[in-house]
Amino acid sequence: MRKLILVILGLTLAAAMFGAQAATLVPPGNRNAEQPDIPGASSRRTQATNTTFQAKYRKVYALLQNDAGLRGKIRQAAAAYGIDPMHIVGAIVGEHTYNVDAYDRLQTYYVKAISYLSSKLAFAYGGEDITDFVQRPQFQKCAGKSDSYDLWECREQVWNGSFRGKTVGGTSFPNDRFGATFFQPYYAGQTFGLGQLNPLTALQMSDLVHQVSGLPKLDVGDPNAVYKTIMDPDLTLSYVAATIRKSIDAYKDIAGFDISGNPGITATLYNVGNPEQRAYALKAENAKRRAAGEPEKLPEENYYGWLVNDKLPELKALF
Repeated sequence: MRKLILVILGLTLAAAMFGAQAATLVPPGNRNAEQPDIPGASSRRTQATNTTFQAKYRKVYALLQNDAGLRGKIRQAAAAYGIDPMHIVGAIVGEHTYNVDAYDRLQTYYVKAISYLSSKLAFAYGGEDITDFVQRPQFQKCAGKSDSYDLWECREQVWNGSFRGKTVGGTSFPNDRFGATFFQPYYAGQTFGLGQLNPLTALQMSDLVHQVSGLPKLDVGDPNAVYKTIMDPDLTLSYVAATIRKSIDAYKDIAGFDISGNPGITATLYNVGNPEQRAYALKAENAKRRAAGEPEKLPEENYYGWLVNDKLPELKALF
C-alpha cells in the first residue's frame, strides 16, 4: 500500500513538473520600452476631478504605506490563493491610479460596505431583473454549468451572441458589456471597492472563494450582499486574489505561458478582463507564428500593467 502511494505521489509530482516545463516563463518587467497609450476616458475622468495620474498613484501608495493591517490582509489573501502579494498590490494600484481615487483610510471602505446594506439595489435592465432574464431560452445551454465561473462565463457569451446590440422580443439591448448593462444599479460607475471589482466578476469567482476562503456564496438575487462583499476589504481581497489566480491558470493551461512572475501582466488582465478568451487568442496567434517560422509572441502589458511593473521596486519595498 505504501509503495502504491509513493508511486501515485511520484506520478503526480512528475505531472506537475511536466506542466511547469511545458509553460514558457514570462520574464519580469515590461516588454514595451515606453508606456502604451492611456485611454481617453481615463484621462478625462482624472481631469474632471482636478487631479493627475501621479497624484492618484501617490495617494494609493500612501494608503498601502500607512496601513500595516491592510498589507497584512493582502499577504494573507495572496498566500491563500498561491500568488505573490504584488499581484494584488498591482491590481489595487492600477485601479486607483487610472480608475478612481483611493480613499485616504481603509475605514472608509468599511463604512461604504455597510451603506450598501440599507440601499435598495437591483440587477436589472429595462425593468427586467437578471434572475428573470437568464431564464430566457437562449440561456438554456448554460443550465448544466454548476461552477459559478463557468455559469456566468456562459451567460456572458450568450449575452454577447444573442442580445448585445440587438432587438429581441421587441426589446432593444445596448451594444455594451453584460456587466455594464445589468450590474451597475447604484450609479454610472461599473466597479467598486478596494479592488474596483465589477459585480459580475464577483459572481464568477463566488465558488472558488467559497472553496478556498470559506466565504458564503454570492446570490445574484441579493445585490445588496454582492455590493457589501465588494466594498468590504475583509471580503473583497479574496475575490481580487481569486480573479488573479484564474488569469494565471488560464494563461498557463490554455496559452502555455507562466505569468506568475510578472505582476504587470496579471494587472493588465485584471484591467481588461476575459483572461480565457485572451489566452485562446494568444494561443491561436502563436500557432500561426510557429507555422510561419516566426518566434512566439509573449503576453504584453497595457498602460495599466506597464505602470505596475515600472513602480514594482518601490511597491515591493512596502512588503
